Amino acid sequence: MADDLFGAAADERLRRAAPLADRLRPASLDDVVGQEHLIGPGRPLRALVEADRLSSVILWGPPGTGKTTLARLIAARSSKAFVALSAVTASVKDVREVTASAERRLGEHGQGTILFLDEVHRFNKSQQDALLPSVETGLLVLVGATTENPYFEVNAPLLSRSTLFRLEPLDDAAVRQLLKRGLEAEDATADDASLDLLVLRSAGDGRHALTALEVAVALAAERARDTGADRPHVAEVDAEAALDTKAHRYGRDEHYDVVSAFIKSIRGSDPDAALYWLAVMLAAGEDARFIARRLVILASEDVGLADSQALVVADAAARALEFVGLPEAKLNLAEATVYLAAAPKSNRVTVALGRAEADVREQPRGEVPAHLRDAHYRGARELGHGRGYRYPHDDPRGWVPQQHRPDHLADRVYYEPSAHGAEEEIAERMRQRQDPGT
Repeated sequence: MADDLFGAAADERLRRAAPLADRLRPASLDDVVGQEHLIGPGRPLRALVEADRLSSVILWGPPGTGKTTLARLIAARSSKAFVALSAVTASVKDVREVTASAERRLGEHGQGTILFLDEVHRFNKSQQDALLPSVETGLLVLVGATTENPYFEVNAPLLSRSTLFRLEPLDDAAVRQLLKRGLEAEDATADDASLDLLVLRSAGDGRHALTALEVAVALAAERARDTGADRPHVAEVDAEAALDTKAHRYGRDEHYDVVSAFIKSIRGSDPDAALYWLAVMLAAGEDARFIARRLVILASEDVGLADSQALVVADAAARALEFVGLPEAKLNLAEATVYLAAAPKSNRVTVALGRAEADVREQPRGEVPAHLRDAHYRGARELGHGRGYRYPHDDPRGWVPQQHRPDHLADRVYYEPSAHGAEEEIAERMRQRQDPGT
């Protein structure tokens, strides 16, 4: 009895000392903030959990969206035993021990086992293979959590035996609700401006928002003690200090103006100006994914084939952002920004596509020329499909002159390469192919 009392007291002290995000961890699905598409009334994950019929699942989403919380709630509602491992530290030996324990538990007590595997993408192939037979037979119900795309990071056999649930970043209303719960738990109040800043800089990460709030409340508590106030009041200066940032915010209209200035600076080949507007957007808490998407679009729209590596660099920056996150990914965005600004520019692909789309809209489509039609199915040859087609690889030049469009569009010109960057070389190749004498 004494041990139970001491254990309960220790648990209570640990609970009080735990980070705010852990203290506010929901006790039921109804307490979860966000993810309505999964756990709202009648939604799929909620229905499976409440019926205790959940099979193996992969919870995929950004940090701070509730993956661990959902795993613990699943365990609380289930009649199965709950075992947690971190893929960062667990080994194949650990997996085998969990499997052996699950077999004993099932044989002796008829109780199944849920294995919560955090950071499941960190398991290598051999570790995932060791887990697969137990998941396949149902001995273990796997609840895997990952911030990485499981289609790339989780073995196909394991993924095919699991249901994938995608968690979304928390929206502003959900983050604000979390912050209000945090203020209540800390017996504190806050300015609207400070909450706005915490919401903005959290980028949909509930844990990050609560961690910053906890620091801000601690700062406000120091001031409250000095002034004799009844309880801490979080001002904007406290939120700024907790986030280690100034509140550089802008409204919706200015958002579009700053984005426009950013894009036009890159298009205008001014790296310094582009970096300045990038810094403004980041300081204001602009969604970094939005910035990355704009860079990927601009790489094709304004650089195009004048430098075909531009799209590769922009895409790499977008992927790096997903992989490492902010603040480190600021460097990846800056690198792509400078590369695109310094690159030769061409919008000829954009113009060419517009011309082709105009013809599709305004001209009769016409038939596919017979020599270009599919000739692989039975009877196609008898219909004349493929007859007269000249295979470019049979020609020593690697190409042959032949018509590839309907007759009424055969002479239309869509793509006209510029003289900038690599397009100058493309233009020369096209000129040689148009000149029978070369």
